[in-house]
Amino acid sequence: MELQSYLDDKIARAKKALAALEYCTQDQVDAFAKACAKAVFDNGEELARRAVDETKMGVYEDKVAKNKNKAKIIWWSLRNKPSVGIIERDYSTGIVKIAKPVGVVAAVTPVTNPIVTPMSNAMFALKGRNPIIVAPHPKAISCGIQTVRYMNEALKKIGAPEDAIQIIDEPSLELSQMLMRAADVVIATGGMGMVRAVYSSGKPALGVGAGNVQAFIDDDVDFAAAVKMIVTGRAFDNGIICTGEQSVIAPRAHYDQILGLFGPNGAYVVPNAQRAALRDATFPGGKMSGALVGQSAASVAQTAGISIPEGTKVLVVEAEDTKDVLGSEKMFPVLTTYRYDTWEEAIKIARANLDKIGKGHTIAVHSHNRQHIEEAALKTEVSRIVVNQISSTSGGGSYQNGLSPTNTLGCGSWGNNSISENLSYFHLINISRIANVLDDRTAPAEEKIWA
Repeated sequence: MELQSYLDDKIARAKKALAALEYCTQDQVDAFAKACAKAVFDNGEELARRAVDETKMGVYEDKVAKNKNKAKIIWWSLRNKPSVGIIERDYSTGIVKIAKPVGVVAAVTPVTNPIVTPMSNAMFALKGRNPIIVAPHPKAISCGIQTVRYMNEALKKIGAPEDAIQIIDEPSLELSQMLMRAADVVIATGGMGMVRAVYSSGKPALGVGAGNVQAFIDDDVDFAAAVKMIVTGRAFDNGIICTGEQSVIAPRAHYDQILGLFGPNGAYVVPNAQRAALRDATFPGGKMSGALVGQSAASVAQTAGISIPEGTKVLVVEAEDTKDVLGSEKMFPVLTTYRYDTWEEAIKIARANLDKIGKGHTIAVHSHNRQHIEEAALKTEVSRIVVNQISSTSGGGSYQNGLSPTNTLGCGSWGNNSISENLSYFHLINISRIANVLDDRTAPAEEKIWA
């Protein structure tokens, strides 16, 4: 395949689609976004099976839930949101906002989320009247192609412009880099190496950073409920979700009680005598094991030579201290625990782990103490503070919080990202502003300005 001619054809098709999309109405683009979501929802089981079989990562049932739930919630969040033409008139400032497309969008998508990330990025792009070209991870080509095929079949039925969604069917690092340089805007969801490449493409880029969610347990909560949520979040899709809980920071006075609640929730507490074996298996040479990414707790335990009860979903291990590499991001179902005496100490532990990896992403706080919640938010460099919820399934937006539903989560300057919020359609529109004269406004006197 001659890469340049292949890419030139993709870009030419996308620009033709862009010209057609520019004349689409709000109702039309909303129908396009809905059609993409419904296509993934209707084929959620098949696409989940394809993803597990191809990537050899994650849990089939969790991927089915993710495909269906993300399709529903993202469409629900997009409905009735203006994104075409005049979208706002602010009579207090005299500003009228007009939404326009950003152009051809390139979306580099990860092996850990090969179905819903292309879906949501396509929905956001089309909502803003932009065509999109998906560059899937090389280990998730087949399921990515099928996802785009289903979306395009649904779009064709309702008269969407041809080639509004395209996919690179033979991805390579070189071709992805060429695509980034050729597109108008780039979305990057994946590892930091790829994100850095996106930001060096010379085009406006919307990248995301690594997660390392620190879960605080305050002394005023129902410990059983908090532990159940944390284990559920850590176990989801075998721990490959960036918003999944990674560490538990618990009060020393109740630590043993809290630790005793993990077993009844399907977690196995690894004895400290076996901590080194688990560390060596999960972080050989001090780096996270790529071979264990998305694998089950049983597989991780077998690699470490640790016997665990059948049905165990999560391995729980106490870190030696905040320098322990076990406090880093773990893309498999291993949860690290810490003890604290004061809330200030709990925050220091979280900050130490975030300094390893995950700065800018998310923390989870289980507390009813508003002062503690806000102190944790003020003193940790993260973009999302998820309170009394399962972080893995709510950090990307949920029906019960106000975060924008997405699969691409910005981490701000802390994570070398251009956004510190959840990516959505409004990141993929340009806004022109009409500035009207405000006849009732005059310049204030100088003495008033400097008073």
